[in-house]
Amino acid sequence: MATERAVIGAPERSTRWHIVAAVLFILLGLYAIVEPTIAAVGIARLIGWLLLVGAVAHLIGTFKGGGSKRVFLQVLSAIVFVLAGLYLVTHPLIAIGTLTAVLAVAIVAEGLFEIVTYFRLRGGEASVWLLLNGIVALLLGGMIWVEWPSSSVWAIGTLVGVNLLVTGVTRLMFGLAGRRLLRQATV
Repeated sequence: MATERAVIGAPERSTRWHIVAAVLFILLGLYAIVEPTIAAVGIARLIGWLLLVGAVAHLIGTFKGGGSKRVFLQVLSAIVFVLAGLYLVTHPLIAIGTLTAVLAVAIVAEGLFEIVTYFRLRGGEASVWLLLNGIVALLLGGMIWVEWPSSSVWAIGTLVGVNLLVTGVTRLMFGLAGRRLLRQATV
């Protein structure tokens, strides 16, 4: 009996965290839609800080050896990461234009992956939400690309917000579907 509860408890905890993460996605998406410029600046700075962390990782990688060529490439990568990271952290408004173009490509890729996943899971409970998420992502990515660079300041925050919102709703539906399946399995 204890083993059965442990086996059932793990998916219950998983779906609970899935739902919590979905709600966070929804809240972040709504905030980004309401404050797109602040969201865009935040995204630029976040990416800048991630690049700085990546620079540290490259520097740590230099101590693993592997010959002078590898050490040189690790140091060179660290320098590029530091320069790009500092630029994004200190000049986020200027960097938003480039990030907007990259974001368009990333969102289109996400949409394609979601649609492919839908076709692989077709017929499963809540799989239609993957298709919807994929279509919305393709549309949003296309909108960013068509309007770039004139709408970079508002587009990146607004469209990331919409994408986060739809992703949150999609994940919420999957979490709730998982809970329903667990309840049916335990009856």
